[in-house]
This record gives sequence, C-alpha cells and structure tokens, in this order.
Amino acid sequence: MMSLEDFNLAYLSTAIFLIVVTIVGMTLLLLGFLIRPNKPNSRKTIPYESGVPPVGRARERYSIRFYIIAMLFVLFDIEAVFLYPWAINFDGFVRRGDGLFVLIEMGIFIFVILLGYAYAWLKGALDWVF
Repeated sequence: MMSLEDFNLAYLSTAIFLIVVTIVGMTLLLLGFLIRPNKPNSRKTIPYESGVPPVGRARERYSIRFYIIAMLFVLFDIEAVFLYPWAINFDGFVRRGDGLFVLIEMGIFIFVILLGYAYAWLKGALDWVF
C-alpha cells in the first residue's frame, strides 16, 4: 500500500513540474515580447487567405451546405475508421471460428453506410451548385 510520504512525493514532483513549465512558458513569452520588432501598419491587420487578396467582408454568411458537407464528411470519416480495427482483427475472428458472422456484420455495417450516402446524394446534400 502507498504510504502518505510516497503519495505526497508523487504530488510534489507534479507540482514542481507545473511550476517549472509555468516559469519557462512565461519567460519565453516575456522574452519574445521584449525581442520582437513592433512595427504595426494597416496591411498587417487585414485577413489573409492563401496569398489571395481579401474580397468582401470577413464576417459574411456562408451557405448551410458548407456545414452539411462538413458534417457528412466527419460522419462518413468516423464510420470508416471503424473498418481498421475490424480488418486488423479479422484473422483472429477466423481462427476462433467467427469469421463468417463477423464478415456478415461488417457487410451490414457497410450497407447502412452506403444507404446513408445514397440518401444524402439523392437529397442533394452533396451538390456543390449554390
């Protein structure tokens, strides 16, 4: 069992680490503030995107389709991530005798993903025409 001294020593090392990290971080921020040049001008305050001069206001509204496509991408991307552990462990499932069952389960999972993709496609959620 852990004694009170060992317990306090574990917290002491964590506290020392946090103090050192805080001191180093503050020192580097202060050093950067003191060393860096400070020459503000109006060109430095404009939004910058891929070397293209800004056109219009920076706070204009975007079509909801951008957000729908982003959510669909994340949804299908996360579902595709579930395929990797299954593929890595499939050999173990076959050795255990569960290969056909697990293969059918993954077939159903992929079918449901394809149904969702087809539904989004038919509803026009993937169209880029605005």
